[in-house]
Amino acid sequence: MLELPVYKMSGDQTGTVQIDPEVLGERVRPALLKQAVVMYLANRRQNTSATRNRGRVAGSTRKIYRQKGTGNARMGTIRTNIRRGGGVAFAKGRQVYSREMPKKMRRLARNNAILAKILDQDAMVIEDLALETPRTKAMVGVLNAVGASGGCVVALERRDENLLLSGRNLPKTEVRVVGDLNAYDILRRRKLVFSRPAFDALVADPVTLRPVPDADSE
Repeated sequence: MLELPVYKMSGDQTGTVQIDPEVLGERVRPALLKQAVVMYLANRRQNTSATRNRGRVAGSTRKIYRQKGTGNARMGTIRTNIRRGGGVAFAKGRQVYSREMPKKMRRLARNNAILAKILDQDAMVIEDLALETPRTKAMVGVLNAVGASGGCVVALERRDENLLLSGRNLPKTEVRVVGDLNAYDILRRRKLVFSRPAFDALVADPVTLRPVPDADSE
């Protein structure tokens, strides 16, 4: 079993929680993590660059002068690639950079990224993570207290506007719902911070990361 430290918002450690490495893939697969990161980065590319062929450049399609009798070499339109300002011969259109991965591989990569953070002792749980009002200064104080001010991903069980608004202006800090996490988001930050309900959701359902149902709603 792997252990994660549990802190209060004040920074005091109250204990540890455990998770079975088998639910996170049992071992870290570097090749799978690289494939996932490359996919997410490739899918973020705008894909707007393209070389203009003779059909994309400005200019008339009229033949410049008649075919014979001028003493010049025969010539077609002004858009031809051998004239200045003409189109490019064998022009390349917009490149397709997007990549895909099966859903099971994406989920395994996400869990492997979580496992890697736990093994590197860069993951933690905050017991009572909550703010009454949106306040960036309060969020900074919490992250400083638990040693996650150098960059982190804060995983919540459900969307919390106060925490989202408090963390959105902090550099190298991202607040996510645990079900929306992916391998790239986890690996690009130094620390991984779970709220206690988010960690419970991970343990209860490491595949879909659905929120744990409330006792009153059952």
